Amino acid sequence: MKHLAWAMLAATTALHPVAALAQDQQPAPVVGTAPETAPAATQDDGAANDIIVTANRREQTVLSVPIAISAVGGAALATKGIVNSANLSDAVPNLQVSSPYGNTQPNFSLRGISVANEYNSNQASPIGVYIDDVYMASRSSHGMGLFDLDRVEVLRGPQGTLFGRNTTGGAINFITRGPSLNGNEGYAEVGYGNYNSWTAQGAIETTMVEDQLGLRIAGNYVRSDGLFENVYPGGRDPNRQNTLQGRATLRINPGSGPLDIKIKIYGGRDHGTQAAIHGLLSARSGLDFFQVNENRIGLNRTDAYGISANIRYELSPNLSFTSITSRDGGSQYIQQAADGSPFDILDVWWQSKFGQFSEEARFNYSAKGLNLVGGVFYGWDRVVTDNDFGIGSVFGPGASGGFFQHYRQERRSYAVFAQGDYEIAPRLTLTLGARYTWDRLQYRDGYAFLYAGYVDTVKTPLATTVPCAGQPGTCAYNPDATFATNGRNNALTGRASLSYQFDNGPLIYASYNRGYRSGAFNGGSYTSSSGINFVDPERVNAYEIGTKGRFIDNALTLSAAGFYYDYSKQQLQDLRPGPVGILVNAPKSEVYGAEVESNLRLGRALTINAAVGYLHAKYKELILQGANLAGNDLPFAPRWTVQGGVDLKLFDTGSSKLVFSPNVVYFSRQFFTPLNETNAPGSAQQNAELQQRAYAKVNATAAWTIGRFTIKGFVNNLLDRKTYVYGLDLRGAGFPYPFLTPAAPRTFGGAVRVAF
Repeated sequence: MKHLAWAMLAATTALHPVAALAQDQQPAPVVGTAPETAPAATQDDGAANDIIVTANRREQTVLSVPIAISAVGGAALATKGIVNSANLSDAVPNLQVSSPYGNTQPNFSLRGISVANEYNSNQASPIGVYIDDVYMASRSSHGMGLFDLDRVEVLRGPQGTLFGRNTTGGAINFITRGPSLNGNEGYAEVGYGNYNSWTAQGAIETTMVEDQLGLRIAGNYVRSDGLFENVYPGGRDPNRQNTLQGRATLRINPGSGPLDIKIKIYGGRDHGTQAAIHGLLSARSGLDFFQVNENRIGLNRTDAYGISANIRYELSPNLSFTSITSRDGGSQYIQQAADGSPFDILDVWWQSKFGQFSEEARFNYSAKGLNLVGGVFYGWDRVVTDNDFGIGSVFGPGASGGFFQHYRQERRSYAVFAQGDYEIAPRLTLTLGARYTWDRLQYRDGYAFLYAGYVDTVKTPLATTVPCAGQPGTCAYNPDATFATNGRNNALTGRASLSYQFDNGPLIYASYNRGYRSGAFNGGSYTSSSGINFVDPERVNAYEIGTKGRFIDNALTLSAAGFYYDYSKQQLQDLRPGPVGILVNAPKSEVYGAEVESNLRLGRALTINAAVGYLHAKYKELILQGANLAGNDLPFAPRWTVQGGVDLKLFDTGSSKLVFSPNVVYFSRQFFTPLNETNAPGSAQQNAELQQRAYAKVNATAAWTIGRFTIKGFVNNLLDRKTYVYGLDLRGAGFPYPFLTPAAPRTFGGAVRVAF
């Protein structure tokens, strides 16, 4: 426990900013402040501007929840230039977002817990992602553009009670804006930036029957040229954007009575080009960092759609019932040139279709000194995968081949849960919660074969590799042979915490949480059915102490937390010759650290916001590729993360105002693989290449509001820093190079918005 005490000390001393002042008669819409829909408050009424969050499945202000939570209002997302889920790390401490596929399938890492080096589409994220309290099972649906949101809630630490499913590291809940049932309003915005980037978004809300019936429709469009230049003659540029999304929410509150129904439908697509890749070193000769020389830049096509119904019925002033039903689906088709060269060395076409259904029914009870929530959950999801791995000249000069892989995975999850908050003494609250989960998994219709040809040419099957118990290529081709297996596990998770709310003062708390991530099949085995294994679930025992509150006459909002994790059986890939990845469990890891977030007001003209995260995340036991990795850092776990910014009101005449909002984000060194700088015995790979050294990025926005009109300008990555977000070394599997995914260059532009 000495690590927990040390972490808390760091949390309370790492950041102690000075007072700041309100902007436009209310705190700036940053972490822990009001959503843009909240009414304006007086300068001294800062407490009224806390974001209302639902982390405990009931409405509370963010400063009254004894959980490490970052709540970012819709206006703050625009202020910080956060336009998609992959940008969230610019606003939340100890959060990393990375992916070899760009924005298409982001990998979230909270306090060092992530999918690590597992990139297959059948794997669940250990950071549960929710949209309006609906769990999104497929990682392909996580790369959404952020538009017309009320807020984003990022819950750090295991959420094994009220969220439950696959939330080992935490949960991210995107809360969209819905009808208020009061009047008509909306907005429209159009923007243009470098790389011929066009953006448009808007929303319109109408109230058909006051306080009873309303509809809100919102949309989002982004299109741009590639953010990287491809010097290959006639080749596509990577990181091209082409996004279109829409959403409609109908709210019905018959007779303004106890029944409140929200029905939401949405659909969207992202049809850009693949992320840039730095691969074969000889192909990078003479190239700038933001250039590639690639003959097969592929297309990324992701589609998602769904419908949900949130029904709430107030049975009495103390008791309510909520049902959330959702049906979602979509597809992903990613053509990825994985060699970063003008040669056909490795090209992968990842294709999957996904669907899911979920139902959560719960009761909320509230009385003096007691709050209870309990219910049941059922979730079903399916992914059908067809992957094509093209390997150039695998059989000799000019004789290309590869592997084709198909399987269908289905998961069913059942759970019962309950949590209660009881005031055992004035302002002293005890929280106890538990959740029991049953997970059942099926792997069906699995087959794979070795072929002659290439990914976009006629393929001639040569040998069945799945099912095949022997060496790749030793089993005769059998088009009727399939492989199937099952997996199952149960888990008891829960929460216990004690919190104390000082009279008109801060909240302090101490908690224990147990988290769980279901066992999983290895979706990366296509050379032998012996590699299609089912690994154990992840588990984490988390201890946390924290404080949050307002100080200096409400001018300073501060939250701090220190934590210690006993983390076991992280699921990750062991890359082996074949080439194939084998899913394994990392026996033991240790994670501890601290976070501080603050918002400081200085009169009506200046607001300062800052956040600092410290993280120590290391493996205690792990062997990959024959190398002992005990003591290595977990991937995507920088020791330090720092975010800071100001909102400076240059003038305010009442009918016109100009606000300038620069910010800086800093990340210390992080590794992209559990091997860190350890080289596997007998391999030519140099794992020290697979890391990103410490860096800082500067962003800025400016907004000039004149009545109903706002003119905005922005710049992201002002200094044009050259950084990587992902890396993988394939030399351990027989390929002669690693590949690295670079982050975007400097982007800038402007937009005009009108509210009506």
